[in-house]
Amino acid sequence: MRRTWRNRPFPVRKVEQLWRLVRESHEQPMMGISRPVQLVPNDELGVTFIGHSSFLLQIGGRKVLIDPVFSKRLILLRRQRHPGIRVDALPPIDLVLLTHAHMDHLDLASLRHVVRATRRLTGRAPEVVVPRGVEDLVENVGFAQVHRLEWWENTTIQDLTITMTPCKHWGARMFHDMHRGYGGYVIEGAGQSVYHSGDTAYFDGFREIGDKLKPEVALLPIGAYFPDTYRSVHTSPEEAVQAFLELRANQMVPMHYGTFRVCAPQY
Repeated sequence: MRRTWRNRPFPVRKVEQLWRLVRESHEQPMMGISRPVQLVPNDELGVTFIGHSSFLLQIGGRKVLIDPVFSKRLILLRRQRHPGIRVDALPPIDLVLLTHAHMDHLDLASLRHVVRATRRLTGRAPEVVVPRGVEDLVENVGFAQVHRLEWWENTTIQDLTITMTPCKHWGARMFHDMHRGYGGYVIEGAGQSVYHSGDTAYFDGFREIGDKLKPEVALLPIGAYFPDTYRSVHTSPEEAVQAFLELRANQMVPMHYGTFRVCAPQY
């Protein structure tokens, strides 16, 4: 009797899913256009969505990149939209925050471009904050300093207070290195605050983050929740809205959608 797709071994199904994602990512030309950076005065908050989970923050007079990914491809998977900002059009970057080691969040080629671009403009390199166990991946990229945090730890860098927050996800770079940490961040400076959740499923920690840190703006993921099993590590759009309500932030910006094909196809 012919074996159905669901009855084939799990590794075989995952490889077939991945190959289909790769194939479909090349079927259409990339959409969107990159635009110049809109700079704001030092006493204002600027939030620019670059794509997927990548953001440029202008906060407390500093320029902060979170999970910057500018590459056209992640190994074989091709992006679906051009970055909202070109890496060579960035202003000098003071600080980079990385939420976890997954390749769609920690892209070494993009990080090297960011470091080179800032050095070319200012003669110095930005600093970087990573979760525990991720520091070895970035130690040779060229950052001026590498800071490591665990959940609820905080540090002050260039007048910004950075707090790592819990999330419900996982952090391995490869299948075997499960020791790597993961999390989100609340960035505070000059009376402004922004929360970037990193990748996460819905969990009861959103209310605690809101109670303790009271972020003004929440950057929350709405993609990669299908099939239903993916919701163990990703929020659906409805869950992201619920998280926003529990955080009690003033504004929400959705992320983790429309840039890479990261949902598993079913057939």
